[in-house]
Amino acid sequence: MKQQSFEQQHQQTWEEIERLLDKPNSVENSSRCAEHYMHLCQHLALSKQRLYDAALIERLNKLVMRLYREIYRYRSESRFNLYTLFAREFPLSLYRHRYFVVVALLVFALPGLISGLWIFFDETAIYSVLDFTDVRQIEKMYDPAASKFGRERESETDIMMFGFYIQNNISVAFRCFAAGLLLGIGSLLVLLFNGLHIGSVAGHLTRLDYVDTFYPFVVTHGAFELTAIVFSGAAGLKLGYAILNPGPYSRLNALRLAGREAIPMLYGIVLMLVIAAFIEAFWSSSASLPISVKYTVGGICWFLVLLYCFSGKRFGPR
Repeated sequence: MKQQSFEQQHQQTWEEIERLLDKPNSVENSSRCAEHYMHLCQHLALSKQRLYDAALIERLNKLVMRLYREIYRYRSESRFNLYTLFAREFPLSLYRHRYFVVVALLVFALPGLISGLWIFFDETAIYSVLDFTDVRQIEKMYDPAASKFGRERESETDIMMFGFYIQNNISVAFRCFAAGLLLGIGSLLVLLFNGLHIGSVAGHLTRLDYVDTFYPFVVTHGAFELTAIVFSGAAGLKLGYAILNPGPYSRLNALRLAGREAIPMLYGIVLMLVIAAFIEAFWSSSASLPISVKYTVGGICWFLVLLYCFSGKRFGPR
């Protein structure tokens, strides 16, 4: 291949690499530089083998060295730096994927709202969503006469329930994320069904006037749990979009890239679900705490979670 044709074929890739290297703090570098490094090394080797112009070889050699330094710098700085991960990378990742977050929120919240209103005004509608046994179990969980609210304790210790909630919450979030491999449709369905279930339960218990047991129970840990489910769906949609629209990459490479870019979101989601499980086991389930205290703490948690999630914008668009 002549040098002119070789340059025309790969010029766009080289310019993209230069743009990435001009943004030293970009999260994009962490996922794209490693992939570009292999291609660029191949381009440099071919240029030397074919005895192309020295200026081209020098340009490619400099790009290879810059890429190597960038990859080494990123790996040195990102060895599980918890503060950087949760203070910057997680909220920044949410901001970068905000359109997926909005879609996930709508698919989760709108069906929940509709089903909640439907079941509130139609007492038999709950059985279109849940079977008789599940309905009776839910009513028992939030009975005002119960000493503990939420799931029935098979163990007397809240620590056992803490472990159960972690397992349950993370399994839901993982299904929501992994289902994105089905072209994003799987994540949409998981969000839809979870939204319908939560909305149906809320509508039924509101109609039964279990307001003083159900809402104080969910208000605090829901700030972490419900938002984490939405973020899991957004991460799954990211995977599905990468398969549908791989851009200049093969579908497999685009999927790998999307997975790397979603890693900060996944770490943040796991942390939020652990916090939600802790609150649900040790705080939400208590029947001795005043309702006003639970609503106050819940409102504060919702405010702080939303403030934190929107904080990624201050780092600028990436």
